[in-house]
Amino acid sequence: MGLRVFLCLGLIVAAVAGAFAQGGPPLLTDDPGTPGPNNWEINIAHTSDLRAGEHSYEGPLLDINYGVGPRIQLKYEVPYVWQSSDGRPLQSGLGNSLAGVKWRFYQDGDRKFNISTYPQIEFNNPTHSVRRGLADPGPRFLLPLEITKEFGPLELNGEAGLWLGGSGVEGKLLGLAAGHQWSKSFEGLAELYRLTDDKGADFVTAFNLGGRYEFHPGLLFIFAAGRGFGGSDQPHFMGYFGLQIQIEHKAR
Repeated sequence: MGLRVFLCLGLIVAAVAGAFAQGGPPLLTDDPGTPGPNNWEINIAHTSDLRAGEHSYEGPLLDINYGVGPRIQLKYEVPYVWQSSDGRPLQSGLGNSLAGVKWRFYQDGDRKFNISTYPQIEFNNPTHSVRRGLADPGPRFLLPLEITKEFGPLELNGEAGLWLGGSGVEGKLLGLAAGHQWSKSFEGLAELYRLTDDKGADFVTAFNLGGRYEFHPGLLFIFAAGRGFGGSDQPHFMGYFGLQIQIEHKAR
């Protein structure tokens, strides 16, 4: 799918969702936001990626984030993977770890324009998951850039980046997200996300809808569901369902 078509669909995402964009879990697209000084954001989730001939799940997926000052976030993420191919029984094992540092290096409160970078490293754990086909050989590096800009009542969040490995460029990602704060406790979300492999073919081109519902101070139910399009090898269902725990020492 061409970039022009992707951007046109991104405008539709923005129009559907309405106002305030907010990336990060449960979306694939991230944003420049950070938890804030000494604050924690912990996500415990189950994910699904169902394709023709292959079903893959992460459960639990543990995603831990910590705020260092007002503009820096530390991250560590690791899933337990369940996978089945061609109707075979599920195999399971520890997936790859992902660690990174987000830095919001530009912030303009008057123009409501923020830019961050979020370098991350994916590495293998000392298990047999790579040999069993449950994890890709590592290490790999993600070098993305996140931008948020408000246009009147509309705020858009975009992310673009490269996955790099020992043999060079292995993939590219592009995400567009938007959301709307329907009430004090519920935020609706929409997202268009594209991930290409090392040959430039679409690995994931998907549209997601989701939300965050704060049912108790500092506790949120976060969820998203969608599907891929543009080919028979795309996911016919993608899902994220989890709990977000916010431990705040200072206001975000």
